[in-house]
Amino acid sequence: MTTITPAPSFVFEASWMEALREELSKPYIAHLTAFVEAERAGKKPIYPPRDLVFNALKETPFHKVRVVIVGQDPYHGPGQAHGLCFSVPRGVPIPPSLLNIFRELRDDLGCEVPTHGYLSSWARQGVLLLNATLTVRQGEPLSHHGQGWELFTDAIIQALLKRPDPLIFVLWGKSAQEKCRHLIGNKANTHTVLTAAHPSPLSARTGFFGSRPFSKINEVHQRQGKPPIEWCLD
Repeated sequence: MTTITPAPSFVFEASWMEALREELSKPYIAHLTAFVEAERAGKKPIYPPRDLVFNALKETPFHKVRVVIVGQDPYHGPGQAHGLCFSVPRGVPIPPSLLNIFRELRDDLGCEVPTHGYLSSWARQGVLLLNATLTVRQGEPLSHHGQGWELFTDAIIQALLKRPDPLIFVLWGKSAQEKCRHLIGNKANTHTVLTAAHPSPLSARTGFFGSRPFSKINEVHQRQGKPPIEWCLD
């Protein structure tokens, strides 16, 4: 077996390191590492902080993933991004898209709209909160798009698809649906795919509100004999 020594910035939770072992040997990883480090040496802050880039993998180990929610790229404001898509740390104002998610959660399951946007409890129950791009320059959405992150997060999804147990993919908006287009309408696909409009204020009323993703996920888990996700936040 070939021993792979990944770049220091690409060291994360052990089960994911094993699942992505071959991916970490590919040339684009070195390019991506160099790009992000050069960006961090620049004038503008890069989010999330270095130690939180792979937080989604830390919070939800490979073998514990049951649901995958696909985001686009991290929040680009100070203090917002912490490595889980749509989530913000406690004490940070809830962004509009996340507030709409909470409103749908209230209408779907009766959960009270929380006073914070910290989604770690979802992640610890097996909800992988995965952005397509894992870093961003302050104030510049999609500024790290096209540098290799999308290849890496594609590899995360492909690794999950090789597991024998079916998963649930939640694809909100065109970007997430395009990333996972090979799952949509695929009759050979054993996984559940839930699609809806993005929860952004620009599109939430065109198909996100009323989509009831949270109850649908729990209904699937019930049929599979798995425990439901506790979606309500304290």
